[in-house]
This record gives sequence, C-alpha cells and structure tokens, in this order.
Amino acid sequence: MPARQDHRLVRVDDAWLRLPNPWDIPVEICAGPDVPLEPAAVDEVLTLLETADTLARVAPGARITRVALTPDLHKGAGIPIGTVLETEHALLPQAVGNDINCGMRLEITSLQADRVRPRLDALERRLRHLFFEGGRRIALTPAQREALLRDGLPGLLLTGDARWPGVQPEDADDSLDRMHAPAFPAATAEAFADWIGSAGGASHDSIIGGIGGGNHFVELQYVSAVHDAGAAHAWGLSPGTVVVMAHSGSLSLGHQANATALDRLRASWPSGLPRPRNGILPFPLDEGSEPARRPYLDAFGNAANFAVGNRFFLALTMRAGLAAECGELSARLLYDAPHNLFWRDGDRVVHRKGATPAGGFAETADGPYAMWGEPVIVPGSMGAASYVLRGHGNPRTLASACHGAGRRVPRGATARAGDDELDAFLRDFRVVTPLDHRDPMVARRSDVMAAWRRDLKQEAPWAYKDIGPVVAGLAAGGVADPVAELRPLLTVKG
Repeated sequence: MPARQDHRLVRVDDAWLRLPNPWDIPVEICAGPDVPLEPAAVDEVLTLLETADTLARVAPGARITRVALTPDLHKGAGIPIGTVLETEHALLPQAVGNDINCGMRLEITSLQADRVRPRLDALERRLRHLFFEGGRRIALTPAQREALLRDGLPGLLLTGDARWPGVQPEDADDSLDRMHAPAFPAATAEAFADWIGSAGGASHDSIIGGIGGGNHFVELQYVSAVHDAGAAHAWGLSPGTVVVMAHSGSLSLGHQANATALDRLRASWPSGLPRPRNGILPFPLDEGSEPARRPYLDAFGNAANFAVGNRFFLALTMRAGLAAECGELSARLLYDAPHNLFWRDGDRVVHRKGATPAGGFAETADGPYAMWGEPVIVPGSMGAASYVLRGHGNPRTLASACHGAGRRVPRGATARAGDDELDAFLRDFRVVTPLDHRDPMVARRSDVMAAWRRDLKQEAPWAYKDIGPVVAGLAAGGVADPVAELRPLLTVKG
C-alpha cells in the first residue's frame, strides 16, 4: 500500500484546484477564488480516495481513474455533493446516492411575465390546492405504472390513454430527444410490485407528482437577461418568457433501490476481509458479481425512470395551475437533466452525485442541440436567479457541471439565522408551502409556525453560495457558458 502523505488543496493560476494523493488519482475542482469550499466536504474527498485501497483488495484491476469536483461542492453522506467519479471495472452505488436520478426539468411556456404577475395571489392559492390539498389526482393504471418503471417516460406515454390535464402531443417526442436520459430499461419492476398493483384499475396515490423535501422545488420563473443571443433564440428563451423549473427525484423508490445495493454488497462481502473504514462498498464488474448486482441494477433503473416521470407530472401540475388562472397556454420541454446517476461504457463507469451533464458538440451531435452543446440548468438558491448554460464537454470535469449554487451553511446550522432575515425575505418573495402562514388560524399556532420557519431557514438564500461566482467559474474553466438568466416569480416547496 502506498505510504500516506499530507493532503492539501492547492490553488493554481487558472482557478483549478488539484488535490495531491498517494494513489496519483487526478482530482480537480473548477471553482474561482470567490467560491468557498466547505472544509467538511474536502475531508470527505480525502476519505473517498481511500476507496482506491478497497478496490485493490476486492476487485483486481479495478481503480478510480479521475475525480472531478464542481463549484457547489458540499458535504454529503460519505461522498460530497458535487462529485463526479470515474472508475474502471467497478461500480460504486454510494457515488450516486439515495435520490437516484434527482434532476431538473425546464419547460418554456407561451406566457409572458406581465400576464402572470397580476394573478400571483390567485395562483398561489390554486397551486397550494393542486400540490398539497388533494388537487393533484394523477390516475395511473397498473400497466402505466409498470411501463414507467421498466421503460421510462416514453413507455408511460405510449401505454394507455395519457389523459392528464396539460398533456400535449409534443410531450412524447420531447421525452426522446430533449432529455439526457429518457429511459433506463429494466428487466423487471418486481421490487416495486406493491406500488404497481396498489389498486385494481386506474388509481391515485400520494407518491407520483410529489416534490419531496430538502432543496427540491417547482419554480415559476421568467427570462430576465440573455447572454448568448444565438443559443437563446434557438432555444426559445426570449426576455419576459415564463418558464417552469422542476427539481425532484425518485423519492422513496431511490432510497429502497440504494438499500438493496447496500444489502447485497454486505451479504456478498468476502469473509475475513474487513470492511473499508469509509463505508464505501463497490460492485466489481465481473461475471462472478452479476447475481449480486442484478437486483440493484433493476431497482436502480426503476427508480431512475420513476424520477423522470415524477418531474413530468410536477410540470403538468404547474401547467394546470397556470391554465386555470392565466388562460390557455402551451409548454415545451427545453431539457431534462439528471444529477444522481451512473453511466457505464464497457468497463468504464462515470458516476455523478449532485452534478449535471455538460456535454459539448460531440455529445449532442445527433440531437436538437448539436449546434450549441448540451443545455446545463443551474438553479440558484430560493428567491435568487437561475441560469441556463451550454456545455462544452470538458474532459477535465468529465463533461460535468454543478447542479446548483451549493450550500454555504450546513442544514443543522441554519436555525441560528435571525428571524428578521427570514421575515424580510418573506416580504419580498412568494413561497408556496403546504402550510399557509398568512392564515390567522395557523399564525396562532406558535409551535407549528416555529417548525415551518425552521424548515424554511434550511433553504433560505443565506444558506447557499452566490450563484454569480459559481456561473463565472464554469465559464472561466471552459465547462459551460451562460445562455440566459432566469428570475423567480414564485417557488413551490414541499
């Protein structure tokens, strides 16, 4: 085993950071000097690199070949959020995490911001009903549920009648050519048989179309500035245009799939070999490990497919609310991009955990973005601007970019923020949550209000890095260039 050495982050002139390590694994961050790096996340990177020793013991020939860290790097559960990891001859489920295929969906509507602003009060009430008060009645048959889990959104839209409010003929075509990963074919969906057969005919449930917690959201935005006129025109991002951004994932299905992986890995761990102290367990990519991997790969595919469908229904719900309050509209998918996935090409596997694909001309050669590069969706914190960029397929970051601004303050520390700051934020910005804090009956419940305020503080702007330096770092590092800036009209939070 190589001797340990001191590990330090060293900033170099072009704003890339290199992490020396005894395994000689290339580790780089694209982050300018104005983007803070959380020390706890750096510690996790050092711990992650110890997995090289694990691979050497359990999977001959397996190795980590590159680690790329995005500007929103912050502490995760063993592996930092914002990590892109390339391996050979091994798969690391924990380098994807629990929320499999968490990602972004961005739709461009036919509405203008000036048409929506006067209706925000009524729209807030309607969206609270649709998302949280029983208005989200998405009926799916068992055949449709199984088609979604096995064949993704294309399978769902081609199975039975797609009669949900807001569905358009273009949705089926867009699900094939305007998504980075439209489907993950799975041999079976047995792991989620209870959800598939939850009722005899078409039935509703509380899972599909759910936002989830944490930093997940559905946001109504408008194009506030254009930075690349050619790409913005081609993509329909003209100033004042209203867009819908949905950020969510696989919810409980992803947690179940990842638990399946860890159970299989622990059960198949070589007897007499101590488990790694960092807790990161690999699947070797050889024929002998196939029986242990297969249940996870099917459950992984099911969860990834569910996540794509979930974002689709979140957008449909927002479409329905807009149509009811602002009149008839059309909506077109700009892009759906995953954050938590792995991509296997022979013996090579690229894992992304809290990072978004940022392919260039080569990666988009056969699709609608061949002239521009892959759309890269980077949201800011709640109430702040978001950006759409175009990727360059930079090999130093494994053709990846950050999936957001990134946390500045750990969740547990946000409660110490002042209430005056939160009150000022709520006066200036509209957040739709299950609880209506303006209701006098609710306002009198100090315990309920305290819990609500605590949850909001975890996602408030001061808990996140500034989006401006993050986007500037992506451009300076040759990762992606800004196309358009988006400003929020309201945010729906679970």
